[in-house]
Amino acid sequence: MDFGTEFKPLTVQPQEIEEESFRMITEELGEHPFTEEQYPVVQRVIHASADFELGRSLVFHPDAIRSGIEAIRAGKKIVADVQMVQVGISKPRLAKFGGDVHVYISDPDVMEEAKRLNTTRAIISIRKAIREADGGIYAIGNAPTALLELIRLVKAGEAKPGLVIGVPVGFVSAAESKEELAKLDIPFITNIGRKGGSPVAVAAVNAISLMAERLG
Repeated sequence: MDFGTEFKPLTVQPQEIEEESFRMITEELGEHPFTEEQYPVVQRVIHASADFELGRSLVFHPDAIRSGIEAIRAGKKIVADVQMVQVGISKPRLAKFGGDVHVYISDPDVMEEAKRLNTTRAIISIRKAIREADGGIYAIGNAPTALLELIRLVKAGEAKPGLVIGVPVGFVSAAESKEELAKLDIPFITNIGRKGGSPVAVAAVNAISLMAERLG
């Protein structure tokens, strides 16, 4: 293939590109504090963001990976805060175990209730989700208010997630919501600071689903 430039890519084969990317990430990251089971998540987050600082800022509850794998293999629902997260997650791998990804933020009843209460749809969507996704994985990459509401419901004993991936990006309440998540004694994956986003949440879920699939 002629790209019409002097620069030529090392390869145009998707698998080879991914493998070389992962090799470069491992080499550049160097020594790190992550366990063998946590590292695939870190690697895919860096791969999705090209941000080593973001990768190094990840924080894991000791049971996060095990609980995430168990939830996926049990066919538990994955709740995404926004459609961007839902679209990026690999559905075929989840389907092997009877799982799927759900997002409630645009449901008519959620929009109506948010308007009635003069609050965010993200908050109301979490209130709806906990009624339908007991033991599931919550992947929050966009809305700090969704994460804060989930934390409130966990503290109140109303929500029992299998894993919370809380990595919202932004300036208002994003870093603070992640600090609050890290205080909980439940399985979680989060990061320190303002960075994050839907691609980070997607990368974490996909890394865990790959680990679940490889167990056979």
